[in-house]
Amino acid sequence: MLNAAIIGLGRWGCNLVNAAQGRSGKLRFVRGVAMELDAARAFGAGHGFEVTDRYEDALADPAVQAIVLATPHGLHTRQIVAAARAGKPVFCEKPLALHVAEAKISIDACAQAGVVLGLGQQRRFWPAVAALREMVEQGALGEILHAEGHFSNENSNNVLPDSWRDDPRESPGGGMTGAGLHVLDSMVSMLGAVAKVHARMVVRKPGPAPLDSVTALYEFNSGASGMLATVRATPLYWRLHVFGSRGSAEALGENELVLRMSGQPAERRELPPVDSLRLVLDAFADAVAGVQPYPITTNQMLATIAAFETTIASIGVDALLDVPAV
Repeated sequence: MLNAAIIGLGRWGCNLVNAAQGRSGKLRFVRGVAMELDAARAFGAGHGFEVTDRYEDALADPAVQAIVLATPHGLHTRQIVAAARAGKPVFCEKPLALHVAEAKISIDACAQAGVVLGLGQQRRFWPAVAALREMVEQGALGEILHAEGHFSNENSNNVLPDSWRDDPRESPGGGMTGAGLHVLDSMVSMLGAVAKVHARMVVRKPGPAPLDSVTALYEFNSGASGMLATVRATPLYWRLHVFGSRGSAEALGENELVLRMSGQPAERRELPPVDSLRLVLDAFADAVAGVQPYPITTNQMLATIAAFETTIASIGVDALLDVPAV
């Protein structure tokens, strides 16, 4: 059992604790760190751990074997480096960083310290997405030609109490940081690194309660093309559709997969549900224990952040941009 500290007990930090505590056989939380102590201490007490307001307390605690970060994006790099220097593996909620240079600092720090770096892209663990990725990897769809993804999530809107999530310095590109990045990561996991990006953001109404949308066109190094869209002020919707020379497969939400193969009727599959948050934390614990490597490689982490950073830049200039090699 891996004893971890949760850093940040806002909405998402609490979700991570609720997914693991008493449910995972591989990871448990033994300490918490939060800035707003009253509510966090009550939450921690209910889950059997102490909460303080100093990150250094968790780093210095010998009972803490790993760090789990659910903190503002701009803090990730310095917090990851500090954990690595303390010899503690670290799991970081996405995005790893907002810029490739910062992501490289975190990855290099963990590599030099010999500690595992995990990343919270839990939608890779959704059954429909995992099944789609397996089909792509096995070549079932033939040569991959194109992918289309859409993730809209009104939780990305500013009705939430985490005000830093609405700060464009922490969450640039409208819904790209909170939602679209998950689609981009899934595309990178299946199609590889992105070579070129052309993205636009259309704002009907600025914040608070913004009405905006982001669309992006991608060219992958493999030669495949891609399209991505995200809207902040509309109910949850997920779609990831991969087109190949022999057929296509479409992940709709967490558990539904639609398969269309040449010469055959469409097939709709309902897959058993899972707790993706628990699975992503269990995968991190397995990597720390040496059971198997963390399923998101550092090369994929860098490729996703490079494409994300270029997407944000393209939004700003409305132009086709090359993604830097990483």
